[in-house]
Amino acid sequence: MLWGGFLLLCLLQGALGAGRPPGSEGRSARGAAEGTRISQDLGGGSLAIDTLPANETRIVEDNHSYYVSRFYGPGDARRRGLWVDLAAANGSHVRVHGILSNTHRQASRIVLSFDFPFYGHLLRQVTIATGGFIFTGDVIHRMLTATQYIAPLMANFNPSYSRNSTVQYLDNGTVFVVQWDKVYLQGKEDMGSFTFQAALHSSGRIVFGYKEIPVPVLQISASQHPVKAGLSDAFMVLNPAPDVPESRRRTIYEYHRVELDTSRISSLSAVEFTPLPTCLQHQSCETCLSSELTFNCSWCHVLQRCSSGFDRYREEWLSYGCGQSDERTCEDLAEGGRYSAPPGSSVSVSPGAVTSPTASLFLDSLTTEGSSLPSRGAGAPIPTGTVVGIVVAVLVLAGAILAGIYISGHPTSSAALFFIERRPHRWPAMKFRNHGNHGSYAEVEAASQEKEGFVEAEQC
Repeated sequence: MLWGGFLLLCLLQGALGAGRPPGSEGRSARGAAEGTRISQDLGGGSLAIDTLPANETRIVEDNHSYYVSRFYGPGDARRRGLWVDLAAANGSHVRVHGILSNTHRQASRIVLSFDFPFYGHLLRQVTIATGGFIFTGDVIHRMLTATQYIAPLMANFNPSYSRNSTVQYLDNGTVFVVQWDKVYLQGKEDMGSFTFQAALHSSGRIVFGYKEIPVPVLQISASQHPVKAGLSDAFMVLNPAPDVPESRRRTIYEYHRVELDTSRISSLSAVEFTPLPTCLQHQSCETCLSSELTFNCSWCHVLQRCSSGFDRYREEWLSYGCGQSDERTCEDLAEGGRYSAPPGSSVSVSPGAVTSPTASLFLDSLTTEGSSLPSRGAGAPIPTGTVVGIVVAVLVLAGAILAGIYISGHPTSSAALFFIERRPHRWPAMKFRNHGNHGSYAEVEAASQEKEGFVEAEQC
């Protein structure tokens, strides 16, 4: 009886082992010994489990909704091919940004030579910040670190600390590279210098390369500036209510973020982001509705656009009532595609008209060519305050014009001498605002700066 029970137990173990994939026993043992890491994106994407032993190259892959990210360790051959050597690149394509290399918490807008796909949107300009990240939004604001960024290593870097610190960029028509070279942390210069880069390829692929990371990223303080690495995008919504102040009318909502595990960032490591297909890539109703993407793609006949409803065009998508119909055929969508303006809106759009995403962020109402706003009733009186305001504005404008004519015709008069004596001798090229512990940035203007023999005198 005892031998029969033992034989039955062996048969059960053999049957269970046959159902496992080859090598699973070894992976389970190593994972238990080393501490298996499980990562997941904010949108609840798929999990990635790292069970490679410590003496092997550690390549970790995360499948996010919009990108697939892969970590490469120092010993991986693929990592060496991802780093872009700016020193060996064509000198005509490499620029040392003079202003950013001599300032702290500043940002400068750069126009790309190609369309860069980011979350399915084509970008033609980006904003480089001294804090180790690239801002991808259209509207510049103080809190650039919040969202809409490409951040190889966002931290409180101060390139102006050392003459050896520079912010360089390269654009050869197929790739745009930004490199923060030998930069130091503000107030923590004793930690050493950091050298890393972000490469934006015309195919939409993004590569983070880390050449010199002197300390673990987890040791960098986030009290004065956010510390993070990854990608983020958001959409902006305009509140047209008249009682809302102008400064609070635009609200930014982050719809997706990829957060990297900063404990994996080290010297001679790299991260590669491969873009996944999105609804925006479909140009026709048929391909949109037949899409097998994980997104719930819908076709808007009025805008002639395929979308999941969560992208930079969300405000426009909702304003036109897109994605709310139950019709699932292109014929039904075409028949029901006649547009009616949302309640309380004065927008008038022809069936084939498509408004630009930038315009929809800045204007309270839009009209197309040949359309008109509702006219005021014939008997409705014009408010007295409006008339008084117009008269005052006309008088002030007329006074300014007359004063200018008088001063230009009488340069030795007391009024002319008053303005000449008080004119500024140098207009500042950079503006900085300190907002406590928040990572606030100010956009810089073009100017000529020099650092370590490099002169930057171009439009930044």
